[in-house]
Amino acid sequence: MSKKSTGMNEKDHSMHTGHEMKGMNHTEHDKSSMEHSMHEGHDSSNMDHSMHEGHDMGGMDHSMHMGNFKQKFWLSLILAIPIIVLSPMMGMELPFQFSFPGSNWVVLVLAIILFVYGGQPFLSGAKMELKMKSPAMMTLIAMGISVAFFYSLYSFIANTFFHAHVMDFFWELATLIVIMLLGHWIEMNAVMNASDALQKLAELLPDEVTRVKADGTEEKVSLQAVHENDHLIVRAGDKMPTDGLIEKGTSIVDESAVTGESRGVVKKVGDRVIGGSVNGEGTMTILVTGTGESGYLAQVMDMVRKAQADKSKLEALSDKVAKWLFYVALFAGILAFVAWLFVSDLPSALERMVTVFIIACPHALGLAIPLVVARSTSIAAKNGLLLKNRNALENAHDLDMVLLDKTGTLTQGSFAVTGVETFVTALDKKTVLQYIGALENSANHPIATGIMNYMKEQKITPFKAENEKNIAGVGLKGQVEGQEVKIVNAKALKDLGIEVDQASIAHYQEQGNTISYLLIKDQLVGLIALGDQIKAEAKEFITALTARGIEPVMLTGDNEEAAANVAAYLGIKQYYASLMPDDKEKIVAQLVNKGKRVAMVGDGINDAPSLARATIGIAIGAGTDVAIDSADVVLTNSNPLDILHFIDLAKQTRIKMVQNLWWGAGYNIVAIPLAAGVLAPWGIILNPAVGAALMSLSTIIVALNAMTLKIKK
Repeated sequence: MSKKSTGMNEKDHSMHTGHEMKGMNHTEHDKSSMEHSMHEGHDSSNMDHSMHEGHDMGGMDHSMHMGNFKQKFWLSLILAIPIIVLSPMMGMELPFQFSFPGSNWVVLVLAIILFVYGGQPFLSGAKMELKMKSPAMMTLIAMGISVAFFYSLYSFIANTFFHAHVMDFFWELATLIVIMLLGHWIEMNAVMNASDALQKLAELLPDEVTRVKADGTEEKVSLQAVHENDHLIVRAGDKMPTDGLIEKGTSIVDESAVTGESRGVVKKVGDRVIGGSVNGEGTMTILVTGTGESGYLAQVMDMVRKAQADKSKLEALSDKVAKWLFYVALFAGILAFVAWLFVSDLPSALERMVTVFIIACPHALGLAIPLVVARSTSIAAKNGLLLKNRNALENAHDLDMVLLDKTGTLTQGSFAVTGVETFVTALDKKTVLQYIGALENSANHPIATGIMNYMKEQKITPFKAENEKNIAGVGLKGQVEGQEVKIVNAKALKDLGIEVDQASIAHYQEQGNTISYLLIKDQLVGLIALGDQIKAEAKEFITALTARGIEPVMLTGDNEEAAANVAAYLGIKQYYASLMPDDKEKIVAQLVNKGKRVAMVGDGINDAPSLARATIGIAIGAGTDVAIDSADVVLTNSNPLDILHFIDLAKQTRIKMVQNLWWGAGYNIVAIPLAAGVLAPWGIILNPAVGAALMSLSTIIVALNAMTLKIKK
């Protein structure tokens, strides 16, 4: 077994900084500037964060929300219908078309409005792509609609004022803009809008805190007013407002969402606490050691932002195809213009070039991916999957590894009673619990809390205990029902020479449970096991994952012993224990940088950076909002078996995408050379009307092919 434990002290928490958080003080910024800087680095609130910067949903402007696409589509359609009815399709009049005196002016006015209004997102997207020196889908569409518009404008002037007979492309302009807007609307409607993970991180901290003044009195202040070395009071159930050191009090702190440690952590004077963790039943005073950029959550936030920025460099398959098609069309169009200028005249050369440019921008290419995404998203939702990133299925078709957080992903995520056993016929399990509860009732540690919560749920009242004492390194003892009762650990049991039936504890040991033994008059009478219970589907999932040739790796903030037991039970050969968020993110980054296709599955705040960094981030639906918002896919049923459905769907989706791209752009292999006139010496030139018919046919095929997508369970 390959195993590695990566510990980390507070100094190791130092990560790149650069973003303040809501509710955290920083001497040079007020709250509004903090929130502004937070959003500066993260633009995924309404857009897909895995696209190019400035290229969301295929190069759209960041302000283009789904509602804008819907509005633009319907208004553009209203403008396009008269153009489609009043202007010919590449010189060929369709049966439903007609004209009347002055109809050409109506078409011109509507086309200008449509080009400026409906074409705006594509022109803006193309500008950003060219600025980034990476022409793709938006540049190809912008070239098509710009050439169609300006050549048609030239045609209008020539035909209206000089009585020439130059073919226009108003029909192509209208249909191209409307279909491309429809494609983006379908795609955005199919994929959930991602919420702002960084905003959710900021909201983990309270807005107001209790600060101790110099004279010892208390005052309520906003978190922005807190500075390092201030003294804050944190009462039972409150969230830790900042990182700090405990000066007074003891408590059990729940750090599960922040660090991944499933058990409550006992904290006493001198111990460190992390902002965002939840205080238990005790009240404590802490000395503030970290606010603003130096705070733990601020560092996690910065890691999420940077991971998402790096991940956004991934290029969609359709963009790769569009990039090559743009270069091919540009080269072929210019070459055709030069060649026809030599063998014919300027109008003929111009018409050939324009025809090449417009044919190279097929309507089907704009629908090829959105239709598959819409279909696959619908199938995913029926299988307990919500796709938040349109590229999720595309990037997950050939995974090498699935990295799994333990707590909440493979396990239930709560430290609770998993079993009670009795070894004497005179006592039933309820009575065993009553004896155990008598001693644990006044104890202040995670095991006692778990036991008492369980007894409350079962409505079991513990016996009364007297003379309770803590036995260091062993457990508890006291007088219960007139008898000496002890609760001890396995080591103490062995020291007393008491043997326990291994068959009765094997199951608990396999799952990494903590076992406490009940002794009455030094006789073993029962036991209670507590732990983070492994999900029933986890073992089947790991087996199926391995059978698919995908390596499972467990990453956990939990301790080495618990991690080893869970890994052994599930059959996971490689695992990493005692990890902090940056440890997980570094492991994921190293694998991704080596060219590995990695899926990360998690549910906590500590998983957010690695979810954002991985090729595919998969969040458990029952997890924190931060994890969900950092992920590409959400398992709504929190069932790890749904990951298998996702992997299978990804394979089928990739196949359909490739097929659709061939249908959507593949005909250009024939159409572009013919439109350029390479067979003109033999009398063969692609008629623009034939080119339009081919485009329509490929669009129909693309739509039908997308509808055949399905997965077998």
